[in-house]
Amino acid sequence: MDRQLEQIKYYLDEQYQKYCYSAFIDDDPIQIPHSFTDVGDVEISGLFAATFAWGVRKTIISKSKELMSRMDNDPYSFILNHSPSDLNALKGFKHRTFSFDDACAFVEVLSQVYKQYATFDEFLLKNGALVPEKALRLIRTQFEMVLGVGHPSLRHVANIDAGSAAKRLNMYFRWMVRTSCEGVDFGLWKSMASSDLLIPLDLHVGNTARELGILTRKQNDFKATVELTHFLRKLDPFDPIKYDFALFSLGVNSKQVK
Repeated sequence: MDRQLEQIKYYLDEQYQKYCYSAFIDDDPIQIPHSFTDVGDVEISGLFAATFAWGVRKTIISKSKELMSRMDNDPYSFILNHSPSDLNALKGFKHRTFSFDDACAFVEVLSQVYKQYATFDEFLLKNGALVPEKALRLIRTQFEMVLGVGHPSLRHVANIDAGSAAKRLNMYFRWMVRTSCEGVDFGLWKSMASSDLLIPLDLHVGNTARELGILTRKQNDFKATVELTHFLRKLDPFDPIKYDFALFSLGVNSKQVK
């Protein structure tokens, strides 16, 4: 490892240690799945919280809690056992462009998954989606199969073949896959390895990475996600996405980077 790479690694390791601890949960949407213990509830609440993760974090958390409350804070049972009339509990729900119709669409897709598989992890595993790229395509395909290609709710499901950075789903994968030793992520899934995860690339992460000189691509798209992840694997080939905590927190807190 050359000197410049060593300096970047030292700095990002330092920031990772600074930001990745249990109190991170207090202001982050990951607190939503942390409010549950059963695997199905963790997976489902986490997927909704990650899907809502654009905009102000306080609003994301509030809206995620609202949706869980509308599901009687029992999302797995709601998804698996709801009747058409039960969907009335979701009427009036809205988060930015995510509406009641979108909530119903997600419930229908997830219902089909959980009727066939015990967990979302099993859904990925048994369909051979063992790396994020395959998982992202499988999820998109599942939504298209259940809802139909061109369904309006597909705008909330990343399409990496159209260039999406897939920030929200990659963040969801981080939550479910990475080790739980810091008390933040869950380490629940066996379908993917931490070494294969992709960076959840958003405005904050992208801006910080470019300021550090570790991302050259100007657009925050899937090519940029792959480029930045490739660099982070040089710093830690086993757990490259731990640097999400450093890059995101530096960006959102507007810290001066070196």
